[in-house]
Amino acid sequence: MNLKTHFLTIVFLALLCQQVYAQGPVTDKPPIDHSYKPLTLNLSADGSKYVRFIIWNQIWASVTQNNPGTMGIDGMAKKATADIGIRRARILAVAEVSPKFLILAHFGINNQTFVNGGAPAGGASGNAGNLPVIVDPETGLGSATGTSAKKPQLFFHDIWTEYKITDWLYAGAGLHYWNGISRFTSHSTLNFMAIDAPIFNWPNIELTDQFARQMGMYTKGTIGKINYRLALNKPFAVGSEGRYDEATQRPIAANTPTDNWATQGYAAFQFLETENNKLPYFVGSYLGTKKIFNLGAGWYHHAGSTSSKLADGSMQTHDMKLFGLDAFLDIPLNKATGTAITSYAVLYSYDFGPNYLRNIGIMNVGFGPGTTQNGNGNLQPTIGTGTIFYTLHGFLLPSSLLKDKGRLQPFAALTHKNFEYFDDSSWQYDLGMNYYMNGHQAKITFQYSQRPLFENYKKSGSAGEFVLQTQIFL
Repeated sequence: MNLKTHFLTIVFLALLCQQVYAQGPVTDKPPIDHSYKPLTLNLSADGSKYVRFIIWNQIWASVTQNNPGTMGIDGMAKKATADIGIRRARILAVAEVSPKFLILAHFGINNQTFVNGGAPAGGASGNAGNLPVIVDPETGLGSATGTSAKKPQLFFHDIWTEYKITDWLYAGAGLHYWNGISRFTSHSTLNFMAIDAPIFNWPNIELTDQFARQMGMYTKGTIGKINYRLALNKPFAVGSEGRYDEATQRPIAANTPTDNWATQGYAAFQFLETENNKLPYFVGSYLGTKKIFNLGAGWYHHAGSTSSKLADGSMQTHDMKLFGLDAFLDIPLNKATGTAITSYAVLYSYDFGPNYLRNIGIMNVGFGPGTTQNGNGNLQPTIGTGTIFYTLHGFLLPSSLLKDKGRLQPFAALTHKNFEYFDDSSWQYDLGMNYYMNGHQAKITFQYSQRPLFENYKKSGSAGEFVLQTQIFL
């Protein structure tokens, strides 16, 4: 099956599901009521003391045009791959037993495909083993030996305690998500407008953080129109040090183990309505329920966290200095029709040390080294020293379009990356559609994403990927 056949299969199944949902006996019955009360256990008569539970699943069906030179699980050349997997399966519990105290625990799994995402030795009849998976931090490539797709291990994403000091100052500690740099660096995974985050918004993802979280202490609050968060973190110690590349005669930085602390912060001026900051998760699209216009800026600094080598073999260390500047707009346009727009733009300036680069592929099921500098499957240059501009825009179509069958929201994103590692900069785009059956609580998202390919440090072409996601959260 080629890429077009895979794509048409997914579209056919999506349309079939929509027809099954939309059709039925013609009656005069009112539309189905999808509303519900949050999963909350009240600990006091007035509900001021409570435990709130949130449960969500995101399932992906994808068709990927593999990077050149990709092999399948059988070791044969594979131009395209179709897969279905679990992008996220999470449970979050947050409790307030007093206006002064809050505790949160958030756990789950991510990125389970038919070949990876599981625990070592996770299945007796699978390809599991006890051998370590060796990953090159520069290319993102790893050994297939020892991987497993079965029985992924649940782990904590967030676990922290928080105390109220004043109305504008809260302090907490633990494994937390009160991130700096940008709005998207603390993005909620419940209400993306695009199918997912662009990933470079989490510049330390799965290296010095635990799925975008680090352990530390934070303060947060709202002073007038300013929403702020500050943190002092102890990043996880990872890395194998940088190198000197003889072919290009230049140092290549990589993460190096250190016990230095990191600082980060983000602040946004809220011109219109203010946003709730009880939890750190920024909303991706309010679907016309609020009027928001924010300008924000943030940073992350980690001293001596990367290193590289000079031509004489001597080692030099570098500070990680990351900055972001962004704008977010989400406003209703016409109350009668229910239309609304959501727009976001961010500029990242990242300095990890000379020529630092990470290739990342979400839900990647490719094998082999590949024949481009991307690597296999859907890997692409994602994070590195340089600048990244990203902008995302969506339009919530009139409610009368589908009547009581839900809402539609087309969206588009554009990304420009200019990494020091390459001679060429690159543009790439994402196009998609959200079908909201019950807002973000129940939706289907379809997206096509284009990514650049690099050879000999220059852009040589592009490849694409279709993803269909189902999401439900309670």
